[in-house]
Amino acid sequence: MDTTMSGHHSQQQATAYPELNQTPGAKWIKNLTKDRVGNFTGGRYSDLNLSSVLFTHRVDNAEHVKLEVWSAPGLTKPTFEEAMQQKFKPAKKGDSFEYISQGQTTGGKYLSPSQDIGSIEFDPGCEAMIYTTDGTPLQGITGGYGGDRRVEYIIPEAARKQGRHDFVVESSCNGMFGVPWNGDTIAPPDMNRYFSLDSADLVVPNMEAWALLWDFTTLRELIDTLPGNTPLQNKALVVANEIMNVFNRGDPKGVRDARKLAESIFGEGWEGKGAGIYDEGPKDGQVWGIGTCHIDTAWLWPYRVTQQKVARSWSAQVDLMERYPEHRFTCSSAQQYKWLEQVTTSNRSFGSNETYLYPSLFASVKAKVLEGKFHPVGGSWVENDANMPSGEALVRQFVFGQRYFESRFGKRCDTAWLPDSFGLTGALPQLIRGAALAVMLIVRTTGMNYFFTQKLSWNNINVFPHTTFNWVGIDGTQVLCHMTPVDTYTAQATVGDINKGQNNHKNLESSQASLLVFGNGDGGGGPLAKMLENLRRIRAVTNTHRELPPVSMGRSVDEFFDELSSASNAGKTLPNWHGELYLEFHRGTYTSHGSIKKGNRHSEILLRDVEHVATLASLYKLYNKDYIYPKQLIDNSWEKVLLNQFHDVLPGSAIGMVYDDAEKLYTEVRNDGEALLDDAFRVLFPDSVALNSSTDLKTLAPTGTIVGFNTTFFRRSDIVQVPLIGANSGLKSQVLQTSNDGAVGFAVMNTPGGGTVGSICTPATGLHAQILPVSVFTNGSDNFVLRNASVQLTISKGRISSLLDVKLGRELIAPGATGGLVIFDDQPNYWDAWGGLPFSTELFSFLIGVDTDVEVHHLETAKQLEFTNVSVVAQGPLRGSVQAVVKYDKSTINLTISLDAITASVKKNSRSLFHFDAVVDWRQRHEFLKFELPLNIHSDNATYETQFGHVQRPTHKNTTWDIAKFEVCGHKYADLSEFGYGVAILSESKYGFSCLGNVLRISLLRSATAPDAEQDQGEHKFSWAVMPHEGHFLESDVPVAAYLYNSPVRVRYVPKDGDSTISNLGSPFTIEGARNVFLETVKRGENDDFSKESVTTTVVLRLYEAFGGHAQAKLRIGSHLTVTKACITNLLEDDDSELNILRADDSHGASAHLKLDFRGFEVKTVKLVLRSTPLLVNQAE
Repeated sequence: MDTTMSGHHSQQQATAYPELNQTPGAKWIKNLTKDRVGNFTGGRYSDLNLSSVLFTHRVDNAEHVKLEVWSAPGLTKPTFEEAMQQKFKPAKKGDSFEYISQGQTTGGKYLSPSQDIGSIEFDPGCEAMIYTTDGTPLQGITGGYGGDRRVEYIIPEAARKQGRHDFVVESSCNGMFGVPWNGDTIAPPDMNRYFSLDSADLVVPNMEAWALLWDFTTLRELIDTLPGNTPLQNKALVVANEIMNVFNRGDPKGVRDARKLAESIFGEGWEGKGAGIYDEGPKDGQVWGIGTCHIDTAWLWPYRVTQQKVARSWSAQVDLMERYPEHRFTCSSAQQYKWLEQVTTSNRSFGSNETYLYPSLFASVKAKVLEGKFHPVGGSWVENDANMPSGEALVRQFVFGQRYFESRFGKRCDTAWLPDSFGLTGALPQLIRGAALAVMLIVRTTGMNYFFTQKLSWNNINVFPHTTFNWVGIDGTQVLCHMTPVDTYTAQATVGDINKGQNNHKNLESSQASLLVFGNGDGGGGPLAKMLENLRRIRAVTNTHRELPPVSMGRSVDEFFDELSSASNAGKTLPNWHGELYLEFHRGTYTSHGSIKKGNRHSEILLRDVEHVATLASLYKLYNKDYIYPKQLIDNSWEKVLLNQFHDVLPGSAIGMVYDDAEKLYTEVRNDGEALLDDAFRVLFPDSVALNSSTDLKTLAPTGTIVGFNTTFFRRSDIVQVPLIGANSGLKSQVLQTSNDGAVGFAVMNTPGGGTVGSICTPATGLHAQILPVSVFTNGSDNFVLRNASVQLTISKGRISSLLDVKLGRELIAPGATGGLVIFDDQPNYWDAWGGLPFSTELFSFLIGVDTDVEVHHLETAKQLEFTNVSVVAQGPLRGSVQAVVKYDKSTINLTISLDAITASVKKNSRSLFHFDAVVDWRQRHEFLKFELPLNIHSDNATYETQFGHVQRPTHKNTTWDIAKFEVCGHKYADLSEFGYGVAILSESKYGFSCLGNVLRISLLRSATAPDAEQDQGEHKFSWAVMPHEGHFLESDVPVAAYLYNSPVRVRYVPKDGDSTISNLGSPFTIEGARNVFLETVKRGENDDFSKESVTTTVVLRLYEAFGGHAQAKLRIGSHLTVTKACITNLLEDDDSELNILRADDSHGASAHLKLDFRGFEVKTVKLVLRSTPLLVNQAE
């Protein structure tokens, strides 16, 4: 037995335990040791600690560094070639340059004293790009001393051997987040901001010391992140402390010894494995790392600066891919790829119409895409706002994005990607799923099943309950959605990020995988080398320890979702979220920058009309056989509209410079769109002229007819306004009422259907049977009544005291209450609204609250405004109007309230609208203007239009989820209904609404001061309408009326001898048997050849169910269009299933119809193949 025990002790080779102990012991005070490790890098001991040995040599003298500089004038942005043609002057380290100069180009000649010089440290204090002398972009620079600092440039090996290196630096005089005038991130830019060239040095980095810095960084993160009672946390602290003990700044061996100590945490020889470290340890990483670079297409900088940010950021990622084989980088926004490829420069001081900015860099990016390392994602034109764009605009975001990606890289995107949009419409899942289906032979592949976002982690009231879930849209379509539990799209790849990927995951019972989206963002930049180094070390730790989830690298976002789908049995084990993803934050974005909201809505409708009329012109070719559908010109306008829908532009949360650019784009769209529309109308109506306030009436033919073209697909009756100043007697004779000043006349116009011509209604054509004559009554001072046989509105003592349904004798204003304009204080929480939010790496973002947020407490500060100077300006019978003035503080509101002698639609028992047309001189700061109606209606929910449908939201405060929706987004209407009756507010350019209790409101103007100090200051023109209706919303004509309200009939003057062929054709497309199905879009097919007379002519129709129920619709096609084939397609117009064409008889000349079945809120795209030469061409000739 003694022998056995002796053998056992020998095998263990235990250290003899001393009998005596004269030491003080090894007990530590842990918190002091933790404090100590914070002094090993930087700080007040930087001349003694590790920071002092990061470089072994530094040269910055004139003998070895020669600099020359040229500054671009004003805000111009020349190309590289243009800049290099300028005269440069000598420069030196320490020189300053200012923001008012958009760019500074520096030529650098570096003469190396030794081949050991491996890098150049170039820090201009701002963002910059390094080029070769022939214009090849090499990498981006981020100056300054923040966490996004990237100032090192590795000198090519050939240049080191040569001993000389010439290159060019383009400095963009802005920081990563613009140039706020007072240091507050979202403050307006300081146009006199100077930047200093802090460094232009030749350096020899001590790479062993840098590696120790990265080692020590990971150790500190382990210490700070892991619980204090875990072995790994304590061991990391012990090792970090011992590293500080062995370090000796004068002894290189100390650095090597310190790094050896770190191997006790990372594993022996871990570094030599490089990217192979991810091949060891757990087979499947629980946290998937993917590099990204969220570049706001505009925010605290204009579009032109974003073009540079893209090049700087993406060039740096291409460089990192060469050094880190595991690095995968994903990036969205086709617009940014196109900017890299080329940019239109017609509005710039330099250059021609089209300039290729970074062709060699685009080629490098494309090579990495094809190599599988650079991953396009999202499938959209930009990372758009997902609240306010119309349904068709969201479709075009995908159409333009996916077609671009497919044309450049041979592949469409499989994952939709909107990490930073301020809430997400419930219409999106259906559109996402419809944006990538491709049919090839008999094999059908479905993409875009997946969606990534994370913005709801910013909610300031409720915590969103899911991480991975099935997002089910308003029509029932689902997408597999993941919201990273790391709660950011700009993670810094820290131990804390990895740990949060597990500890903050809300659905571990269903799926354990999480996505780590890392890299500097918002202002660009992307991943840094130190992030990739940190991830390698973290993976090395998890290969041998279990206190952290393992991180994997080298795969794509699409593969991540594929794994999620497989692990969750195609989503069957995941929770569902139904309807919109409402962001409880940034609610003010529905109203900020009203002119941009108006530009968006009006541009969308204009382009819809252009496509509709141009399609008919290209088919009929009545008076111009050579007319060709202007596809490229239409696409150019769409790209401008889609660009302005970026999620910091359309919401109104960018600096003023951005809106200067956006307004110019909307002006171009309006001018180009109206010109295209006029070209198409002249094909349909020979010698016709648009009849509006800008028409020169003196040029009109002495005799002619007023006609209207209905660009909607609803029968309609309109009171049209006709300019009369300078009009001939023939024009004047066609109006039945003139305004008090004689400037305009009014007439009734009826149009039988979509794509048809309307005519003026006269007594001979049954005028009196159709109209409800309007009367205006007043007591001459403070009481005014607008009335017809349908409805009545009373203004008393400056407020709306009565809203009456005349037919039913029902009062709609609540007893004792009044309606009208109301103003609120608008001072959102500055710090408190963000202080508790879980994104420490994005602390700058809390400041957005000043501009984009409106908080619930603003509702406690209501001040009712009164109409003054009320007067009658039109007395009927077609239109009755009163005009009022509201003066408040420094602002003046001129308001015209009108009632027409027609109903809101031609539906039986429809009621008339009350129109409110406002001209506002707005001079308020931090106040919020709304219009409200306290209604004698009770309902727990109000209804708001959303894309391709509607959504209901609570009017009560039962739960915090209900309370959070005190300000919501709607499109063309908001409605409060109970059984038997309801009232809607219609909007032509506003998106903010609320309904609390019985008070229905539309938000009109805000007055924030950051980041645009002059937001919404000045003149505004906008309109809204009040629509009483018999029956509940679902029984009403509200959606139709709102559609018509936003789509005025196109009025034209046709000379008397003009041909009337178009008037006899009838509607090309008619929906029968389903009043809940709307025909939204008529356009030519995306794949038609418009360069010549095409062999195949296709027309694409987009329809949707608008009320939320099933429908069996008949789409009737006019007999003057010969359809040879009809298909259901996806949004990208890939054929899905062929439709049976039914005809009245066997003749191809007979009208055809298609049967279409819809589920609630379903969107269908129908492609019609037509006979290439319509019969009408020959008839017209």
